[in-house]
Amino acid sequence: MEKLSNPQKTIEIIKKYNFNFQKKFGQNFLVDAHVLNKIIAGANVTKDDMVLEIGPGIGTMTQYLAEAAREVVAVEIDRNLLPILEETLSDYDNVTVINADILKLDIQKIADEHNGGRPIKVVANLPYYITTPIIMGLFESHVPIDNLTVMVQKEVAKRMEVGPGTKDYGALSLAVQYYAMPYIVANVPCNCFMPRPNVDSAVIRLTRHKEPPVTVKDEKLMFAMIRAAFNQRRKTLVNAISNSAELNIGKEALQEGLNTLGLSLTVRGEALTLEQFAALSDILSEIY
Repeated sequence: MEKLSNPQKTIEIIKKYNFNFQKKFGQNFLVDAHVLNKIIAGANVTKDDMVLEIGPGIGTMTQYLAEAAREVVAVEIDRNLLPILEETLSDYDNVTVINADILKLDIQKIADEHNGGRPIKVVANLPYYITTPIIMGLFESHVPIDNLTVMVQKEVAKRMEVGPGTKDYGALSLAVQYYAMPYIVANVPCNCFMPRPNVDSAVIRLTRHKEPPVTVKDEKLMFAMIRAAFNQRRKTLVNAISNSAELNIGKEALQEGLNTLGLSLTVRGEALTLEQFAALSDILSEIY
């Protein structure tokens, strides 16, 4: 079958099935062979790999993955796409399509059944509003992942890879960098999609750390503090964390912790590194 990266073929399939794009599923189909090849290369997909694809759409990326990988498990939430995928993937006997919500799926079970429990590679073109919950859900569940290569809004990709002291630095930067090494594979202009989204995108590869770059006594406490710090990022760290409904940490304890680390009492969360958040969390975990 002719590749769906040819825009004419995509239009033909959409018309044949009278498919209506669903805004709630963030459906924008990639129609650029150059970008698709960059994603395959960026994800380091080889014939030894089992790839989990989240959101295959009509199967454009799936076709490329099926040719590059040993096996592909594609998870699609929209039932209306199942008959289309049956046609567009009919040439490939190494693809399994699952109709499910990825947030409710047992990914460990998929890794066990399709890859003997070994680390899998994940490729995704996600609705932008659900990008963060899916990425964090995959990392926090500690399923065996080698890397996650995902198409996201360009600004979101920037937030994932930046360091302290920049306007894009925030809770997402710290969370991603705790679990993985981010690397922007490619920038993707809106004209590479059908229909065109209103924003440009980027492909980012998140290579899972074998061990987190920092050691912390209470991971949940550290991330609760990070969320509090950036929920009120214009306030000082002391005020932002002491105001948090999620935490019960007084100003005195915070000031004592900052003094111990040699940090200013007026410092804001955006100035702290992951190492400093971990160290402050360790100090406070003894009195929290």
